[in-house]
Amino acid sequence: MSRPLAVLLLAAGLGKRTKVPYPKVLLPLCGRSLVGTVLDSVAELNPDRTLVVVSHGKELVAEHLEGRDVTLVDQGEPRGTGHAVQVAMEALGPFDGDVMVLYGDAALVTTATLRALREASVDAAMSLLTAVPPDPTGLGRILRDEQGEIVAVREQKDCTDAEAAVDEINAGFYCFDAARLPDALSGMTDDNAQGEYYVTDAIEYFCGRGERVAAVQTEDADEVAAVNSLDDLVVAQAIMRERVLFEHLSSGVIIDDPSTTYLDAGVEIGAGTRIYPCTVIHKGAVIGASCEVGPFTQLREGAVLEDGAAVGNFVEVKKSRIGPGTKAKHLTYLGDTTIGAGANIGAGTITANYDGRAKHPTVIEDGAFIGSGTVLVAPCNVGKNATTGAGAIVTRETRIGAGEVYVGVPARKLKSKEPEE
Repeated sequence: MSRPLAVLLLAAGLGKRTKVPYPKVLLPLCGRSLVGTVLDSVAELNPDRTLVVVSHGKELVAEHLEGRDVTLVDQGEPRGTGHAVQVAMEALGPFDGDVMVLYGDAALVTTATLRALREASVDAAMSLLTAVPPDPTGLGRILRDEQGEIVAVREQKDCTDAEAAVDEINAGFYCFDAARLPDALSGMTDDNAQGEYYVTDAIEYFCGRGERVAAVQTEDADEVAAVNSLDDLVVAQAIMRERVLFEHLSSGVIIDDPSTTYLDAGVEIGAGTRIYPCTVIHKGAVIGASCEVGPFTQLREGAVLEDGAAVGNFVEVKKSRIGPGTKAKHLTYLGDTTIGAGANIGAGTITANYDGRAKHPTVIEDGAFIGSGTVLVAPCNVGKNATTGAGAIVTRETRIGAGEVYVGVPARKLKSKEPEE
């Protein structure tokens, strides 16, 4: 769409029901935060401005969002969603275009749904998302006329029996014409039991003036579910994890047991790679084509497996590159390590990268053979086609030359056997 877009992301809630000591929008969701997940979906719409409304724990939210192209707006003492939008619009200033209102704790909404919401607002005062959840109890009902146009949103406590029987609910996501929104905001009052201003009053405002309020019904009610408790977070994680898994399955990644495979959003995996059960792959990991991962493997941020690499049973990889065709199949920790092509990392190998003060690198070159139980104390270097014997302790600053064999504790170069006379 050619019209400018401003996104107002409401993220001021404390989230008392979660009982965590930080704002609930910072709760983790498959490698991202709730608010970060929403912002990633929003970014694909290419908004001209994105304003995040904060209050409780605003310093933590600001730190978390550092580096993102967003403007933080302090709501002060929260007084409802309508108040949050009023404050955000003041910070936005003069704006000619569309204004979308979203929530930092509703992270399952997709870019496609948000795009449909915006498209529906064309030639309307506003558009809103609706849904048909399994149980609409306690949620505002969408009331329509005989032509199917929205005439009101009725809170359940104010519904007649017939209105309460309606199963379509207001999901709370909106797209407004920026030119008409200020009038709707100015007409809001806090004359209610909570003494707060609600953005839903804008619907009544426009409907009461005969202006069109468009609606988009989500195909999946899960998209608009907010996370209000850690129980809700578990449900959201399961939904997001399934999305991530099926995205990789559709791209040619073989996942033996999705129920025991945990992939963060944003992980890159090449076609033909096989993921065995009980595997955890964190954000920032990159896996090439035709690799093997697992079972019981953890790939942390910065792990890179080049094409044809294999890591197996009880192997952990952190901030390390494993070259093409290299294998590390059993009981191994690889941290801050660069491994070339065609190397073999024996069972029980450890790259001891931390000296108590700083992390140090290990380099293992092409074709090296690391014997079972080897400890490589970083920084150290194992040359091309070099070998370490089983149980070797390679001390820091050691440089094993190409083709050399090191054995023992501490490891020393194995001298060539003198020929017998």
